[in-house]
Amino acid sequence: MKIALLGYGRMGREVEQVALAGGHEIVLKTDISSQDGFNRQTAPQCDVAIEFTGPEAAADTIIKAITLGLPVVSGSTGWLTRYDEVVKLCVERDGSFIHSPNFSIGVNILSRLNSELARIMMRLPEYRPEIGETHHASKKDTPSGTAIMLAEQIVSEHGGYTGWRRAGDRPGQGTVPVISVREGTVPGSHTVTWKSDHDIISLSHEAINRSGFAHGAIMAAEYISTRRGVFTMADILNII
Repeated sequence: MKIALLGYGRMGREVEQVALAGGHEIVLKTDISSQDGFNRQTAPQCDVAIEFTGPEAAADTIIKAITLGLPVVSGSTGWLTRYDEVVKLCVERDGSFIHSPNFSIGVNILSRLNSELARIMMRLPEYRPEIGETHHASKKDTPSGTAIMLAEQIVSEHGGYTGWRRAGDRPGQGTVPVISVREGTVPGSHTVTWKSDHDIISLSHEAINRSGFAHGAIMAAEYISTRRGVFTMADILNII
């Protein structure tokens, strides 16, 4: 594949290494100071765009890529109030788009297990859920997009919860508490815990480094580069 790498921070550099090792070509790299380099002249040279720009720039960057006719893999979090707008444009343009708050294959396996455990716990009201997540000190959004995804899965599958809340917020009945820690250079860890008065059940994932996220993003790019539509990582996992 010929890749436009939109966002050349830590994750962008990790994606570049994995892409080159896999025989792909990085045709274009942009960051906050070089966004104009991605345009009507350069986009046709690419097969797919991979976006890791950050919460402020993500939606507009994705919209630009879709408008220029490129399939888009988006890994930025903190911008999803505009997700429906992006999806609508993708459908109108007969484009191809996938967003995931976390492209790690391990996290997406955790996601499947989380949904199934929430369905089981619907019949066991003595268990109460809690989500904990830890990331590096420079991560901008809190909670992480992955933690929000896990909490929303519990709300969807359990039936006894109406939403999530930050752990420091005022407790609300039927809300899943999410505890966030920002420290050091931690790539990311997430734990879903169900507690009763008698025992504790936990599902956990800890990233050793960022390459797992990059491998998942490249896998997603390979998948959508020959397809049209709006996809999720569940579609990718169904071919593994």
